[in-house]
Amino acid sequence: MQEAEIVIIGAAIVDILVRPASEDVFRTGSYPAEDIRMSTGADALNESTVLSRMGKRVLLETVIGSDPAGQYLLGHCKREGILLPDDCLRDDLTTGINIVLVQTDGKRSFLTNERGSLRRLCLNDIHMPFPKSAKIVCFASIFVFPRIRAEELRRIFACAKKQGKIVCADMTKCKNHETVDEMADAFSYIDYLLPNDEEAMLLTGKNSAVEAAEVLLRTGIRNVIVKCGAKGCLVMNHDETYMLPARPDVTCIDTTGAGDSFAAGFIFALSEGRPLRECAEYANECGAKAVSVTGASEWIPHI
Repeated sequence: MQEAEIVIIGAAIVDILVRPASEDVFRTGSYPAEDIRMSTGADALNESTVLSRMGKRVLLETVIGSDPAGQYLLGHCKREGILLPDDCLRDDLTTGINIVLVQTDGKRSFLTNERGSLRRLCLNDIHMPFPKSAKIVCFASIFVFPRIRAEELRRIFACAKKQGKIVCADMTKCKNHETVDEMADAFSYIDYLLPNDEEAMLLTGKNSAVEAAEVLLRTGIRNVIVKCGAKGCLVMNHDETYMLPARPDVTCIDTTGAGDSFAAGFIFALSEGRPLRECAEYANECGAKAVSVTGASEWIPHI
């Protein structure tokens, strides 16, 4: 197998995007959407796709079903040069498919298959120790997987740090009333945490991104980078705190995958040895490009 520079852990699914979506369809029985398309999706695959198109060698640790949707994802990864473990294809899984309903302002609603592969990843599916060639290990979304909770995350992150890797992680909204105290041991291994403001405030119980980042830093995380949508991003560590504004000239078409593109841009710049401020600035730029088109990774062309 080609040596990986970056390991991304998380979900890979198929997205069916509808834009613009309207509740009128329930009244009329039919609605002429401007754009309906099938695309790849989920946090880890989105990040992997963007990073691969930027020229990075990425190993994606995920599970998918051996069904037509799974074959579609396999074909995508092969075309993009994304490395997959040999045993990621499972006969007992149904590949996750999300229906993404995009409103005229770019906001989204989702129809998901709870029995699909989206939330089925568990600790035994992740191949550890990680490849020696990889400099960065990123867990694409904390709180997505019911069977990967605080203790499992601690083991993943501890393994990566023992190997000398840079540990990055993203989040979704906590789903089981998790607290910062419960997550502290796992978080203490993280070098860069990349939540959005709503996720950070929900987990910490605080009313601002700054207050939430302060609480998260106390767990031992080295750097907290909070995605604040159209406002840009907040960067905080024990030495400095600053806000980087978003690009002002962006028309928001679809926010699908914007946070994943932000994370991928940050990780790319980090892998290139750029300073923290430049990593965050480049992440902002990638997120802005992502919202200007329909789909999670369509903003960056296949090499």
